[in-house]
Amino acid sequence: MRAVVYSEPGGPEVLHLVERPDPSPGPGEVLVRTAVSGVNPTDYKMRRGGAPTGGTQAPTETVPNQDGAGTIEAVGPGVDPSRIGERVWLREAAWQRPNGTAQELVAIPSDRAVALPDASSFDLGASLGIPALTAHRCLTVSEGGPTRLAPGALAGRTVLVAGGAGAVGHAAIELARWAGATVVTTVSRPDKARLAEAAGAHHVVNYREGDPATAIRAVAPHGVDIIVEVAPAANAALDVAVLAPLGVVAAYAGGDDRLVLPVRPLMVLNARWQFVLVYTEPPAAKAAAVEAVSAAVADGALRVGEASGLPLHRFPLERTADAHAAVESGAVGKVLIDVQ
Repeated sequence: MRAVVYSEPGGPEVLHLVERPDPSPGPGEVLVRTAVSGVNPTDYKMRRGGAPTGGTQAPTETVPNQDGAGTIEAVGPGVDPSRIGERVWLREAAWQRPNGTAQELVAIPSDRAVALPDASSFDLGASLGIPALTAHRCLTVSEGGPTRLAPGALAGRTVLVAGGAGAVGHAAIELARWAGATVVTTVSRPDKARLAEAAGAHHVVNYREGDPATAIRAVAPHGVDIIVEVAPAANAALDVAVLAPLGVVAAYAGGDDRLVLPVRPLMVLNARWQFVLVYTEPPAAKAAAVEAVSAAVADGALRVGEASGLPLHRFPLERTADAHAAVESGAVGKVLIDVQ
């Protein structure tokens, strides 16, 4: 089979297309023929030598990419044989494993291969994983819950999604809408505003024009209950200015930036800053996210494509290095690799 691998940390140039023996599923595993592989920022960060927990990537031949979609071809001992032929979306394929989705066949723990409805495309399946699970966690860490999203679960709440044109922002807008929230998002350009509107945001604010805090307060006079934050250090002042009492800022990105917050105003609000990393979140929260994302997919609430607010950028397997470079350079939308 064909696979893309790297054996040392570095830039996209360390990725190489090779031929490998077909894998076999071990106990508790399924063998998936990958149709589409999705690329996330953590994929290139791990390739560069930094694991999400801050450690160092193991010096072994590694297939990159956490997310993907395909069809189960075989099952290992302990897995129901009825899963053979099932369409699935893959999550955390390369987490603490050397075998991600940038290969034609991947053996993966059965619970990381989640059923994908026949009506849902492999493109959608490969776009779920890290973005959708991250968005779910961000939307379920507020005071009093909910711990799992469902229609109506966020009714009466206002959600602010920072960077609504990104993959996580897109998923957060769609999941928050599905759960009944009023959704506000911030963007930096008119083209990104159009994408956020297509995703379903009720209100879009260009933070480079006028006073974004005033614009947000105009639609949320009592403040924002949940902020899904992509840049906590840069947006700290804005978040403090618009946060509601008992509000939460759920930060899922930001690198090693230093975050400075005013204690007294946030103490008065009983506010919370919650940091989010899918890989290390509590198992119960992750299981709830997988179930809720699957339900949202079945309801047609999660979509991909430019008309739905998430443009797709496609690369063949042999151009996986270019796909990684596109994500690293900040491509707007979702980068996918056609494996088959």
